[in-house]
Amino acid sequence: IKMAGDSRFPDVDTDGSEKNEEMEIVVNVGGVRQVFHGDNLNQYPETRLAELINCLSGGYDSIFSLCDDYDPGKREFYFDRDPDAFKCIIDVYYFGEIHMKKGICPICFKNEMEFWKVDLKFLDDCCKTHLSEKKEELEEIARRVQLILDDLGVDASESRWKRCQKYIWKFLEKPESSYPARVIAVLSFLFILISSVVMCLGTIPDLQVVDAEGNRMEHPTLDSIETACIGWFTMEYVLRLISSPNKLHFTLSFMNIVDVLAILPFYVSLTLTHLGAKLMELSNVQQAVQALRIMRIARIFKLARHSSGLQTLTYALKRSFKELGLLLMYLAVGIFVFSALGYTMEQSHPETLFKSIPQSFWWAIITMTTVGYGDIYPKTTLGKLNAAISFLCGVIAIALPIHPIINNFVRYYNKQRVLETAAKHELELMELNSAEGKAASSKSELEDLPREGKEGPFYSNRLKVSHSDTFIHLLSEDKHYRTRLQSCK
Repeated sequence: IKMAGDSRFPDVDTDGSEKNEEMEIVVNVGGVRQVFHGDNLNQYPETRLAELINCLSGGYDSIFSLCDDYDPGKREFYFDRDPDAFKCIIDVYYFGEIHMKKGICPICFKNEMEFWKVDLKFLDDCCKTHLSEKKEELEEIARRVQLILDDLGVDASESRWKRCQKYIWKFLEKPESSYPARVIAVLSFLFILISSVVMCLGTIPDLQVVDAEGNRMEHPTLDSIETACIGWFTMEYVLRLISSPNKLHFTLSFMNIVDVLAILPFYVSLTLTHLGAKLMELSNVQQAVQALRIMRIARIFKLARHSSGLQTLTYALKRSFKELGLLLMYLAVGIFVFSALGYTMEQSHPETLFKSIPQSFWWAIITMTTVGYGDIYPKTTLGKLNAAISFLCGVIAIALPIHPIINNFVRYYNKQRVLETAAKHELELMELNSAEGKAASSKSELEDLPREGKEGPFYSNRLKVSHSDTFIHLLSEDKHYRTRLQSCK
C-alpha cells in the first residue's frame, strides 16, 4: 500500500489522529495499485483496508501487523497477495457485493477474503455455489485419503477380533487392497453372471423336467448350480455384515438391500416347498414359489457393486430427476392430446380400432416413442395426419432432455476420475513429506524403511504423522503449512 503524496493528506490533529473521512490511500497488491478514499473504506470498518487508515498513528508495530512491508520514504505499504482476487474483493466497497472472476480457485479466493477481513456474506450466491462445490470435492478427497490411511494403519491397542474384522472388511469390500481381494471380487462377479444365466436357462422347456404330478420344473443340475450360487451369496453377505464397522448403515444401504432381495426368495421358496403344503393347498404353494423365483432378477443389480459404469449411470439418473420429469411431462401432454384427437378423428370410420380415449393412450405411447407395434393404427386421412404429427412431436420431446442427462453422466464420471487421481497424488505427497522428515532426522531410519512392509505399523505411523503437513479438510486442523490441495495447484 502506498500512502499518497503529502498534498493528498490532511493535517494531523494535536492528538496525532488524521481526518479519516478525507484520507486517501493507494493500495499496492502484487504490483497493482489502487486508490481508495476514507469515506468508502469506513463503510466496512472491520476490513483490513479500513484498518489501514488508523495504522500510521500506531507506529511500525501497527503497520507491520497489517502489511508485508513498508517504505517510510515513499509511505508505501506492500502486500504479497493475489492481485486478481484483490480486484474482485474491492468491489464490496463500491457495489456492496463480490463476484469471483472465472479461473480463480474458489478455495484460494475464500482465503483471500479472510485475509482482507471481508465477510463471506458479501459473496454473490452464484459464486457461493462454486465455493460449495469445491469444498465438497476437497471433503471427498479427504474422505478417500482417510479411508486409505485407515486401511494402512494398524492399531496395536485393538483386540484381535477387531483386527480380524478390518481384514475381512477390506478383503471383501476393497478389491484394490490386495491380489487375493481382487480374485474374490472376480469370483463374486462370475457367480452373479452364472446365477443370472442359470435363471434364464431354467425357463427353456427343453431343459425342464416333469415331476410326479406332471408339472414342469427346473433341471436338477441347474437347480444344484443355483443352490451353489446362493450359498456363495449368503456366505458373502454374512461375512460382510459381521465385519461391517457400522451394521445399521450396512443393513439400510440400497445395494445391501438388493443383496437380501436376491438371496431371500430362495430360502422362502424352500421353506414353502417343504412346509407350505401343510398350511395351504399345493397349487397355492406353487404359485407363491413361482412368484418368489421371479424376484431372482434382483441379483442382476448386484453387478453395480463391481461396475463403476453402472454406479455412474445410477448417479447421473439421480441427478437428472428434473430432466426426466420434463421428459415425462412432455410425453404425458402429447399422449393425452394426440390420443383424444385420434379417437375423435377415427370415429367416422366403421372399422375403427380406437374404441375409447383410454384405449387410445396405448396407441399414442407406442407412436410418440416411435415403437409402432401396429396393433392399433389410424385408417382415416385425418387420423394418419394426426399420427404423423404425434411421432414427430415425440421425437422432439424425447431428444430435448437427453443432452443434459448425458452431460450429468460425463461430468460425474470425469469428476470421479479427478478425485481418484487427486487422492493418489495427496498420498504421494504425504509419503514424500514423510520420507523427507525421516531423511532429516536419521539416515538409519531411511535405510530400514524398504525392509518394512507397507502394512506394518512403521509405515502407517509415518503417513499419519504427515497429516499435519497437509491441508486437507477433515484430516487435520493444523494450518501451518501450504500444500497442493490448499493452493489448488
